[in-house]
Amino acid sequence: MQYLHGLPHFLGYLIGALVLLVAFMYCYSRITPHHEWTLIREGNAAAATAYAGSILGFTLPLYSAMANSVSFIDFILWGIIAFGVQLVAFFGLKMVLKNQGESLSLHITEGHVAYGILVGSVSIAVGLINAASMTW
Repeated sequence: MQYLHGLPHFLGYLIGALVLLVAFMYCYSRITPHHEWTLIREGNAAAATAYAGSILGFTLPLYSAMANSVSFIDFILWGIIAFGVQLVAFFGLKMVLKNQGESLSLHITEGHVAYGILVGSVSIAVGLINAASMTW
């Protein structure tokens, strides 16, 4: 039975990560100006690509926080920081495009896949940088 000694910790981290992931997915889809779930149900590939990239972009630093944390609370706190960084990345990209006279949310809503790929790629890139920053 010694090999099951770590099971409570495993379950704690697993459930904590899943709660953070679901919270991120919910909040991200509520905070962004376009409605990801509605657009995805309608078959909008741009929205699906952008949303998938944001989920992966959040999960990468969440993984790093889990692997490098010194305690469960430490993991949760770094997960919350990763959450915030992903939101800043989205709104930063949105502002850059707005300054160029473009509406990111309009492009996503209209199904312009290139913008979905852009959002997804930026989200993943920021997530990787965020994850690497969490290795101490």
